[in-house]
Amino acid sequence: MSSNIGMVLKNLRKERKLTLKELAEQTGVSISFLSQVERGKSSVTLESLKKIADALKVNPTVFFPENDKEKDLKEIREQFYYKDLSYGIREAAYSPILVILQPGENEGNAFSHGGHEFIFVIKGTLTVVVDDHKEEIQEHQSIMFDANKMHYWYNLTDEPIKFLVVSSK
Repeated sequence: MSSNIGMVLKNLRKERKLTLKELAEQTGVSISFLSQVERGKSSVTLESLKKIADALKVNPTVFFPENDKEKDLKEIREQFYYKDLSYGIREAAYSPILVILQPGENEGNAFSHGGHEFIFVIKGTLTVVVDDHKEEIQEHQSIMFDANKMHYWYNLTDEPIKFLVVSSK
């Protein structure tokens, strides 16, 4: 995992004048884990990143560097990559994000958040679990569900998966 996520996390935490202990209490993740992520010594899972982003009141895409030209799926080194597609509109009723999951991204625990979630698979086969119901979403297929239900995405394939997630607030 790139240390970029850790640097961004540390900067955001310090901007908000939060200690590691305070952020740990808000996110439910340990102080030592947050410290390791900040120092680039530990990978962060999707649900941990979502909890951290929510606690810091930021979009998870802030942890990934912007690049004007589209990156090739295989060039992206992180296990997962987010690209904000909101064009800077912050008060919208929904948030569109491009997500790329590398092969084997299957660690982590289900999480929930307010609103609804719509997923459209652009490339690959995405495994989605919503309230213990597992479904494989193929290329050019979609799913929509109540995001208050426990859910998680997995890449159980040997190829990167590229998909669009639109979450309502």
